[in-house]
Amino acid sequence: MLSDVRLPPAETQEQFTAVRRDESRLGPAVSALVRSLGLGGQRVERFADGSLPVYAVGDRHVLKLYPEVYLPEEYDTELTVLRAVEGRLPIPAPRVLQAEHLDGWSYILMTRLQGESLAEAWPRIPRDDRMELAAAVGETLAALHSVSSPGLDAVVGPHDWDGFLRTQRDACVAHHRADGLEETWLAQIPGFLDSVELTPSAPVLLHTEVMREHLMVVRDGDRWRLSGLFDFEPAMRGAPEYEFASVGLFFSCGERGILRRLLLSYGYRDRDLGEELSRRLLAYALLHRYSSLAWYLTRLPAPPRPTLDRLATHWWAL
Repeated sequence: MLSDVRLPPAETQEQFTAVRRDESRLGPAVSALVRSLGLGGQRVERFADGSLPVYAVGDRHVLKLYPEVYLPEEYDTELTVLRAVEGRLPIPAPRVLQAEHLDGWSYILMTRLQGESLAEAWPRIPRDDRMELAAAVGETLAALHSVSSPGLDAVVGPHDWDGFLRTQRDACVAHHRADGLEETWLAQIPGFLDSVELTPSAPVLLHTEVMREHLMVVRDGDRWRLSGLFDFEPAMRGAPEYEFASVGLFFSCGERGILRRLLLSYGYRDRDLGEELSRRLLAYALLHRYSSLAWYLTRLPAPPRPTLDRLATHWWAL
């Protein structure tokens, strides 16, 4: 019974930080929760990555925990989005089986996607298959951006997209300075943002962190195909092009042709794909709520000249 489950306190950021990786405290409570859900005979294994505690429960289930007081919106967002996208994407997303509040936490028991992480498989995937996977991601994002429901409007923010962008822009230089970005780059940010026109558009449902680590693939004969997209907790509603900031950084990673194929599959026309689009995507990357240009520069190769204009066409190569 759920009344017998006692998860450790996580009512503040400090408490959550203390228990987030402490399996001596989380493990027994999670095992008790799994038993209460009727899955006591299944192997429980924690996934190594992720900001929240997430566990594989056998081969068919995943259990994800959310601290209610510290991060209540992430539970509401993921639960609402998973229910909204069920059966509406060309590839699987986790299906919600049970979701409840428990002892200062919330949890979602969901189906487990099949296959392996695209991040792990990528080095073994031939160039032609990479291009086909890019096309499939483009089709998936087009479908995701078309999903709407009354619940999304009520739960998934921000509710003032233009205000969100203004706030991000006002804090942009200070944010990247505090993050350790060198002055050579910091000095370019205001002028670069002033020179980029972010096209107004109606907000759509965004994943916001489409990366190889959040995509699953399987080998189907001699070809690779997508088998799932997950981790919808950072989802939000906003301009469609905001989505492609993370796509360029974490899916195509500057590899020539990949982003172009994805965008054409999404619905862009050939004449839309040029330097101005690359510059808009960098602008959204700078304004992204989880932006870290200093970290990106350690992860991806820098352009021959250290300018934001060159960076745009280097990382978001079209």
